[in-house]
Amino acid sequence: MATTIVTAATGVMNPIIGKLTKLMGEEYKKLKGMRKEVAFLKDELSAMNAALEKLEIMEKLEPGTKDWRDHVREMSYDMENCIDDFMQDIGGADANASAGFMKRMSRRLKTLRVRHRIAGQIEELKARAVEANERRIRYKIDDCNTSCGSVDIDPRISVMYKDAAGLVGTDGPKKEIVSLLTVTEKKLKVVSIVGFGGLGKTTLANQVYDDLEGQFDCKAFIPVSQKPDMPRLLNKLRLKLGINESSGICEVQDIIDQLREHLANKRYFIVVDDLWDEEAWDMIRCAFPENGNGSRVIVTTRVKAVAISACSNNYEHVYKMKHLSSEDSRRLFTSRVFGSENKCPSNFEEVSNEILKKCGGLPLAIITIASLLASRRERSRNDWENIRNSLGAQFAINPTLKGMRSILNLSYMNLPLHLRTCFLYLGMYPEDYEIVRDDLVRKWIAEGFVSSLHGTNLEDVGISYFNELVNRSLIQPTMSIYGQVCCKVHDMMLDLILRKCSEDNFNSVAYSSKEMTRLRDCTYKIRRLSLISSVDRTTKETISWTVSDSTSQVRSLTWFGDCKSIPRLSQLKYIRVLFFENLDVSWGSHLDLTAISQLFQLRYLKVPYYCNAKLPKEIRGLVHLDTLDVQKGSIPSDIEHLPRLSNLTMGSFGKIGLPERIGIMESLCTLDGFKLQSSLEALEGLGKLTNLRSLKLYSSDDDQRNLLEKSKFDAFASSFCKLRNLKYLWIVGNQDDKDDILASVSDCPALIEEMCLRRWKMLGVPKWIGDLNCLRRLGLSVRETKTDAFTILGGLPSLVSLYLTVGTFPKEEAVIMSKGLFPVLERLTFLSDEDVIAYLRFEAGAMPKLRQLSLHLRVPQWGGAAPVGMEHLLALQKISLLVFGTKKESREQVNLEVQSAFRNAVQLHPRPPSVDITCLL
Repeated sequence: MATTIVTAATGVMNPIIGKLTKLMGEEYKKLKGMRKEVAFLKDELSAMNAALEKLEIMEKLEPGTKDWRDHVREMSYDMENCIDDFMQDIGGADANASAGFMKRMSRRLKTLRVRHRIAGQIEELKARAVEANERRIRYKIDDCNTSCGSVDIDPRISVMYKDAAGLVGTDGPKKEIVSLLTVTEKKLKVVSIVGFGGLGKTTLANQVYDDLEGQFDCKAFIPVSQKPDMPRLLNKLRLKLGINESSGICEVQDIIDQLREHLANKRYFIVVDDLWDEEAWDMIRCAFPENGNGSRVIVTTRVKAVAISACSNNYEHVYKMKHLSSEDSRRLFTSRVFGSENKCPSNFEEVSNEILKKCGGLPLAIITIASLLASRRERSRNDWENIRNSLGAQFAINPTLKGMRSILNLSYMNLPLHLRTCFLYLGMYPEDYEIVRDDLVRKWIAEGFVSSLHGTNLEDVGISYFNELVNRSLIQPTMSIYGQVCCKVHDMMLDLILRKCSEDNFNSVAYSSKEMTRLRDCTYKIRRLSLISSVDRTTKETISWTVSDSTSQVRSLTWFGDCKSIPRLSQLKYIRVLFFENLDVSWGSHLDLTAISQLFQLRYLKVPYYCNAKLPKEIRGLVHLDTLDVQKGSIPSDIEHLPRLSNLTMGSFGKIGLPERIGIMESLCTLDGFKLQSSLEALEGLGKLTNLRSLKLYSSDDDQRNLLEKSKFDAFASSFCKLRNLKYLWIVGNQDDKDDILASVSDCPALIEEMCLRRWKMLGVPKWIGDLNCLRRLGLSVRETKTDAFTILGGLPSLVSLYLTVGTFPKEEAVIMSKGLFPVLERLTFLSDEDVIAYLRFEAGAMPKLRQLSLHLRVPQWGGAAPVGMEHLLALQKISLLVFGTKKESREQVNLEVQSAFRNAVQLHPRPPSVDITCLL
């Protein structure tokens, strides 16, 4: 991978220069007549690129300068497409030198024509470059450079989000909201929180939600967004409330009927976050039945009229957000910049006070500016004063949207050039979308945004970029329900991103047929296209589009919505990223992707797991393909011949066996979705994938005939030990390691960070697990615990999450969690066929960071008591209990008994945790 990268303002100028250099090298020495012209073109573009990089760090440009920059940027894309076409044609001919005589002659004639064509095109490119460079001479701009090192997540980031998004200045408002909600009134009550964007409405609602959720039978926190897709929004609410999804996304009326039926006899608590108009509320409100059970709803909005309407004109139920006080603003600011509330150096006191005055008590503004200052490697008073002077003087008096944009724009302008491009790519996603980090990073790599100048492994470098955006508070880190690292973008940040994208023609977004028609007929070329909603809200018709001159050079296409009328993919010959997500299709629908075999530049393809993708039978021509994530579909017969394939996800969770010749796919870093019950040759071949970092295999849950025989167990265990770079290992499904083969391995991969062997039944906890000092998350199933089991697990220095299933316990022995074990564990899930409660003991000093404890109780085996010593778990915030039993027991009676036992057990806790009980009787 070249060290040069694509940026928003320079376009693909850097990659072009790299490719021109390659055309002058030995591989293309036959091009004697053109090498001089190529060298001249390279020099011309290098001069222009220096000017472009200088302009990229300037916020305001003269109209003529901006016009030149935009012209050269668009020219760079056209040039790269031309050079890519030529390199593909020439490379294809040279690669088939062993063909028959007639075929060789035919290809030589074709190549001759290609060479004549490229000679003419290079002359044209040269003329365009000369003309552009003549104009450049009028702009005397010095060179501009930027640098970047590897970045880890700021260790203060969790504290920053806790303070910024939860505790600073929210105690008083939270009490007011709670008092409005906890009155004895049995009627459904709606409370609105209204305020300007960035004041912390969502934060406050989330704090109240966390405090009160345990008092209700069911609850959900649902974001709305400015342009809500109502069927999808209501369907998301249905899923969050635990209603089984049996028929995909239904009509709005069907979903509302299901919701009303589900909530009819329950006491429910719903937060409707970021509501923009009364029409949307009128529809959402229909889903909430008035049942006299004391149900509660919180609505957050920026629009006063919407807040009043949601409360049925009860003004006393509307809470108006206030700006942070001077004291709270200072606490928030200093904790982010200096890591402590009392560490602001005296020589920064005055300038920090002036900055805070300009932020006007807006939490988002304070966090944004504080994060900008905290990101500086060296602290300079002059630097701080420049930031202060850049902030609008009127913002504190009138915190308008324009004023907030100026603050956010300041953070954008202070980003290194490579991070700006990655940041702008977030504009490809819908509002409130949960963006999976690893997918995002792989798209950045596919587009050429990640540079090997910053590290040898591009995925690690991309994660470093992601962490830097988190550290600067430009994105908000989250965790998906599947344990994936994700992020969300605040809607005001998204507003800034989309404005910048429009200025630089970086990407285009279509929400309707009208917008798609405008983009299809526009005069400029679209480089990246995101179809956010493919059903027109006004006509209810499916949006369709055909490839036009403006859209034929799309490099990234992301598709969120109905996918019944995709364009002819073969016409998108320059596409790098093809991403289908959240499609409005029925389960198992087919998506014809056979045309991708013609997309020579394709680097990334992903299709949702519920959609059956029809792939071409052969794809060896996709020599640049890096990520193939298609879980439902037949595997191409020649997949092992893809030279750059790094990430392969197929098999629909264990429906397809590993390719027989998997061992030759040495470029693989991620392998996911295939079944463990593969051939002996394939399991032995795994050991040759020495670059593999993530391995996820699946085993049949119900067919016992698929259990691995000993020879395959041995082959897998041997291969596992050879994967020295492995960081993530998941094997999901029934496998009984009766011979304890995996437990007997002697030299396991030492870099493993996550390992899940769920329902892989092992005799006990393998001793080698105790050597995994990097292990952070572990899921394990053992037939019985031995004396040293918890000593082994408790000694892991990095373990933060443990999901442990135990068959039996040693008779008459307690499981004692003593001081010193599990030093950083935050989440513990403990399951057993026996009464796990009878064995658990927590001593003082045990699990000092445990925040969440999840247990399974079985009735009637449960002895009626809670674990001993839970008051010693000083960081514990939540206890989740899943209760199983027979039909003889009353659900209500069991629920009361369990609730009473655990509430009594935590009475001695200095900050009693919440107790969440789910009965499955």
